[in-house]
Amino acid sequence: MTSQGVRWTAEQVLSLAPDAPSRKAGSKLGTAGPWSGTGTTEEGVVWGLCKGSGSKPYQALADVAGPAYACSCPSRKFPCKHVLGLLLLWSAGPGAVPAGEPPEWAGQWLEKRRARAEKSAGNTGAGSAEKADPEAARKRAERRAERVTAGARELEQRLADLLRGGLASAERAGYGMWEETAARMVDAQAKGLATRVRELGAIPGSGPGWPVRLLEESALLHLLVRGWAQRESLPAPLAATVARRLGLPETAPPPEGERDVWLVLGQYDTQEGSLTTRRIWLHGTRTGRTALLLSYGAAGAAPEVSLPVGLGLDAELRFHPARPRATLGERFGPVVPVADRPSGLPLAEAAERYGALLAEDPWLDSWPVTLDGVVPVRGPDGWQLAEPSTGTALPLPRAFTSTSGLWRLLATSGGRPLRVFGECGHRGFQPLAAWEPGGAEHADGTDGTEHANRTEHANRTERATAHPRTPAPLLALR
Repeated sequence: MTSQGVRWTAEQVLSLAPDAPSRKAGSKLGTAGPWSGTGTTEEGVVWGLCKGSGSKPYQALADVAGPAYACSCPSRKFPCKHVLGLLLLWSAGPGAVPAGEPPEWAGQWLEKRRARAEKSAGNTGAGSAEKADPEAARKRAERRAERVTAGARELEQRLADLLRGGLASAERAGYGMWEETAARMVDAQAKGLATRVRELGAIPGSGPGWPVRLLEESALLHLLVRGWAQRESLPAPLAATVARRLGLPETAPPPEGERDVWLVLGQYDTQEGSLTTRRIWLHGTRTGRTALLLSYGAAGAAPEVSLPVGLGLDAELRFHPARPRATLGERFGPVVPVADRPSGLPLAEAAERYGALLAEDPWLDSWPVTLDGVVPVRGPDGWQLAEPSTGTALPLPRAFTSTSGLWRLLATSGGRPLRVFGECGHRGFQPLAAWEPGGAEHADGTDGTEHANRTEHANRTERATAHPRTPAPLLALR
């Protein structure tokens, strides 16, 4: 234990890995062999020198209370394998990394980080007093709308050409055709269209049944383009959804921030062209709300925000109109263990909720939900999450069943029912975390709603604080 209250487990350290190769490489560096000059402070700063291929060792550093990470290696992955290895060494116990004072190079990084934080706080205060020119903003919005409209018309024509020539032509043309179209959508400032076009380009190589999937996604994309063309006649909420799906900025100001201790349920990266997008799912232990943090890394660089799965962060979030997306605001302490876990829903109710949301947003690929009492089983068409009490099941995506996440899920279950958090969508259920029922449970809030009775929950929280329960170990699956 450190003064910030927690020493991470090896599993929590590895949940920070941006991909499977980093997880594997970091595991190899989690022993004392390649390390020298290691040390840690009571405040949770950990440093060390890792022997690499060059003459000079790499300087790795982590501020566990942040959390924040740095390394002198040239890797664009964040955190890199050296930081992962250092944290694995530190997680082994108090004797693995000796206590001490940071060396000069580590102290300089800490000072620069502190100065940036103070400058950012000052800029935020000054920026809030400045008002943008509304007339200039209106003209910029009009110019962008014109570009988006031109891009949408071009995309509609290309989809018509695809159907006229037959879907088989998509397989013959290869991915280059789709990438060129996506680039045209980027030029039109319609980032959402570019992302969906790239997804279309990956479908012809996705295995048996791809023509059906390509037709379905093309129809949804055509519906989005037509929605933009007729946005003036749409109900205001649907028109706002269409604009958001095309990638236009939100016009409504975000509400006041909401403070809670947010349990980190899942974290993973996706590639969209040269942009890396990191998605971090959080669960409010007091409010029961589910939040999605998005962090970006351009030109191959990994996003900087990285939180360990299974720990809680006392922070303020500002929710966007497009819930559950939120922006991370002020932090009030380091990440700490929390006993709360979201309770789950039956499979049928989870599917019904997703169906109701599709009526409001036909382009919603998935929605966060916790399933209760499910067991991973192999069915005739592949792996599924089954509900033994009813015999119902949701398919697991093929991309998930080919990873180590499936085997970790099977090992944790051992044939016993689990609670599994993930994304429920038309492609099935993508698991992100799993745990055995038990410990302190929170009324389900994974549909983005608040807890129905804050007073009762406050009473339960007070009782849990007075008689703390061991949290059910939360296993990251992606």
